[in-house]
Amino acid sequence: MITKFEGINISSKNTLEFKRFYADLLGIPILSTDFSETGDYDGTSFGFMENAPCIILWDENKWGKCGDGVVLVFNCDDLDETYKELLKKGLNIMPPVTAVWGGKELWLSDPDGNKILLL
Repeated sequence: MITKFEGINISSKNTLEFKRFYADLLGIPILSTDFSETGDYDGTSFGFMENAPCIILWDENKWGKCGDGVVLVFNCDDLDETYKELLKKGLNIMPPVTAVWGGKELWLSDPDGNKILLL
């Protein structure tokens, strides 16, 4: 039946802006070698290792919108330092907060409005 979690599909109307946000700003590696700076590809993956769950980006102009209500969750070594680094890179975000479950969280959104939770 179900054998693994493949990843999260996200569509974007501006794949180059999406790539710059996730790869260049947040530092999430591009796993696919087919990403083109012209945006001419069928899909590309972002993540930290092959054969593990990843973000799969699709060109919304070509394939339509993938869905709604996505929250991407990432772990950080030091959330306060990550917050400072993101501020230096020009992101306008609120500081981390202590969640009801006791851990620290930092919420932000990508250029297409998808929610991102940093732990």
